[in-house]
Amino acid sequence: MIVRISAFIKRVPTALKGIPTALKGIPAALKGFWVGHRAIAIAGVVILAVVIGFSGVLLAVTVGGIGSATASPTPLVTLAPTPSPSPSPSPWPTVDPTPTFDSAYSSLPPDWDYSDLDGVATTSTLAHRLPLAVMVADNEVSRPQSGISTASIVIQAYADGGEDRYMMIWQEGTASEIGPARSARPYYVYWAAEYKALYGHIGGDGHSILGVIPAMAANIYNMDELNGGSCAYHRITTRPAPQNDYTSSAALIDCAAKKKYPATYQKLPTRPFTSDTDQALRPASQVITIPFRTGTVGYQYDPLTDDYLRIVDGSPEIDPANNSHVYARNIVVMYQAYGTDAASMDHANRPWVYNVGSGAATVYLEGKAISGTWKKTSTTALTRFYDSSGAEIPLVRGEIFLESVMPDTKVVVG
Repeated sequence: MIVRISAFIKRVPTALKGIPTALKGIPAALKGFWVGHRAIAIAGVVILAVVIGFSGVLLAVTVGGIGSATASPTPLVTLAPTPSPSPSPSPWPTVDPTPTFDSAYSSLPPDWDYSDLDGVATTSTLAHRLPLAVMVADNEVSRPQSGISTASIVIQAYADGGEDRYMMIWQEGTASEIGPARSARPYYVYWAAEYKALYGHIGGDGHSILGVIPAMAANIYNMDELNGGSCAYHRITTRPAPQNDYTSSAALIDCAAKKKYPATYQKLPTRPFTSDTDQALRPASQVITIPFRTGTVGYQYDPLTDDYLRIVDGSPEIDPANNSHVYARNIVVMYQAYGTDAASMDHANRPWVYNVGSGAATVYLEGKAISGTWKKTSTTALTRFYDSSGAEIPLVRGEIFLESVMPDTKVVVG
């Protein structure tokens, strides 16, 4: 029985944060399983034992602005009623902590599969669950955001007034709190349509509510708090409005079932994924700094765990939903043109991100930077990433951060 101890302990809540450093000397030969890029704090550790043929017992555990800017590299951190499609519903999966394991060293257990969105191995039920996309604020007063550490995909792009905004998407992962939830914008609807996801939001601008969302009704499952989807949302008392509107995986799943939305992924195209490179072949370090108007976002690579610690304004980001650090396995910087929404119905300066088409991109994974191109051929097509030869870039299995920035943004890599 081979257990990758150091990666497991690193994902335990920060109360145990001193232990991973002490275990870093454990030989790489003991890495038989990658326990996942997520960290979910629960009262007891969930252990899934699977017997596969003659190979013995394999243990898999998971607990769970606008405009150019020049930045200095981030210092290294020492861790201390809109109509929507209504197919016949199928039973929704439960929201227990997600079991995951690294199949790089053995075949998948029975009834397991790779998740559609991020390629993580988990139970077949969770691997093909309907994606849950939620709009989340990123004003300075809205930080830290809840739920970000367990999302499969996180998209960050500019929004009104030079502020940026997130759309976080969960498939096999779950979050006990998600927020602060915010309003819809048309280009985010186009991103949600790539996965035919449930699209959670708190109202939106006129173009989104009266134009784009009705037009995309066959490509998303609308969950608008202000238009028939209030069952999924609640207000917290520890933050002032409008930063106090929250939801959760369980609430979204429950409300989706009531609205007779499907429980499973609708068999759309997926991206290619690959397993981890051997530790001996990974670079020793990489630090990425991406400037936004309200601060910088950084990623610090760790070759031992083959992931990136996410850093916001110089400090490691911590998810209040589980008191865990936030990690990325893949970071894609998409250089995309920005303008104003010519079809805006309620504000002359509503922003527009030109996310349909193609442009330059850099994919960061396993300590490497791959220059290439992003392509999205229609409002519903999946955004794909290609290298300089035109070949599609396989991502490593795990959480994906898509960073949309203006073409002249200066991203610093050290």
